[in-house]
Amino acid sequence: MALKILFVNPVVREEDVPRHVPYGMAILAEIARSKGHHVQVYDANAWRKSDDVLVQVYKADSWDVICIGGLTTTYRYIRKACQLVAEVSPDSKLIVGGGFFTSMPRDIMEWIPNIYIGIIGEAYITFPEVLSAIDNKNNQWNGFLGIAYRESDDSINLNKERPNIDDLDTIPYPAWDLFPLEEIYFHNSDSLFSEEASVSKRRIDINASYGCNLVCRYCWHLGTTGDMVTTGNSSNDRDVTFTYGRNIRYHSPDYIIKMVRYLKDKYDIDQVNFLDENLMTMDSYSKRTWLKEICEKWIEAGFQPESRSLGVPYDSVKNTGIFWSGTSHAALHRPDTLELMYKAGCTHLVYGLESFDKKVLKKLGKGSTVKRNEESVGVCMESGIKPIPNIIIGFPEESFESVRNTIKSLLKLGIHAKPHFATAYPGSEWYYKYKESILKQYDGDLEAYILDLGDASKITATISHKFSAMDLLGLQHIVSVRDLRLLDLSEKHWHKSDDSILPTAQLNEKIENFIPTKKLATPLMSELIKVDND
Repeated sequence: MALKILFVNPVVREEDVPRHVPYGMAILAEIARSKGHHVQVYDANAWRKSDDVLVQVYKADSWDVICIGGLTTTYRYIRKACQLVAEVSPDSKLIVGGGFFTSMPRDIMEWIPNIYIGIIGEAYITFPEVLSAIDNKNNQWNGFLGIAYRESDDSINLNKERPNIDDLDTIPYPAWDLFPLEEIYFHNSDSLFSEEASVSKRRIDINASYGCNLVCRYCWHLGTTGDMVTTGNSSNDRDVTFTYGRNIRYHSPDYIIKMVRYLKDKYDIDQVNFLDENLMTMDSYSKRTWLKEICEKWIEAGFQPESRSLGVPYDSVKNTGIFWSGTSHAALHRPDTLELMYKAGCTHLVYGLESFDKKVLKKLGKGSTVKRNEESVGVCMESGIKPIPNIIIGFPEESFESVRNTIKSLLKLGIHAKPHFATAYPGSEWYYKYKESILKQYDGDLEAYILDLGDASKITATISHKFSAMDLLGLQHIVSVRDLRLLDLSEKHWHKSDDSILPTAQLNEKIENFIPTKKLATPLMSELIKVDND
């Protein structure tokens, strides 16, 4: 018997334009469809409709299973969507998964009591097994790997983790046809990262690999790499534990080229964005063969843009082919690799540089240095590929000197960057290290912190030993405008603020009231406003 299955893709961030089809969810939808189940998708992130529409979707059919998943940044919407399942479609079995659940399954199960099954880690094998068990009326879950469930006494049980798939080429293509490509995603294809990307009309994302060899202490990628275990805790229950393992896997170049051919033939795409955590990790892991082979086969397949084959400037009118973009790492890329990537059609690479300070970089676990960060930008520019720098402020060891060093390097390289704020995401090393501080800043309410992570405009819990959230707002502006004079003035008048110990809710209220009325909050922010008004 076939199940009626509804997938709900949650809103990622209200302020973000929907650009990315949820890759993992789209694969799971295709897997379920291939097993004979009736599959529908409500892409809330694409449509951005009210909760009333979601209620109508729930009521549209007698769904056997409703599946909801996403990153931790989607938790606010996920929680609401799960609550509505209990209210509107109580007979449906609610299955959740993805990063938000894998990083803290026990907490999520406690916060959302109507979860039937939670899938931990990679779901490509676990999910169809769970569907088969539901279809066969099997309610005995103790033998299933990679899930969390409730016992009859309402206690939460986490089973042992499931090993990841070794051969990624056995995974089917995502069910792109179930998502509003023409209505939403293709309309949002363009980006300002490069000239070619700015005129893209039919861009689509693909995932060529899983994993990363870095140990960035603020980062979490357990759900896609399997770099976690479920272990017994003091209560003899199992829980997810952070590890330093780095499970690295990638599709074969042939698989990738065949997928791109399929996308070109079916959707006439003009740009591909690689969602991979770090393309250069795979290049290094493969002993410098993987990316090279992809580029060579990309050219052989006829995907090379005409301007790149002729060695002439880009022409949006006459140009043909498929441009592409992805991620890089300052310490791993090579000039010859970048040159070949450019020839094949690579337009821009996002670099997780984060900082240009020696002490900060050493503490991050990125495996790079100030010299390598600076050199990477130059080498990338020389190849013709646009480097897109990612900068973060507010790390534990952040200081005026570290911020100054970052600004100096940005000026030296002639690039701009609006920094993000350092955040201890659930599942990361620093999440466990600073959890007590996070709880203090949120009055002991961990769920409130998780809810705030989805709003990029808010200040969440700080992990800086020196700066408060108010301070970091000022520093963000200073780095954005690369103003060393303003930084010097701020340091001169700065003193440690009591705001660092305020609960985050109070801080956000204070910030909202402060900026429009120009009330003085900290010397840093005060000096910022004074100078800007001069």
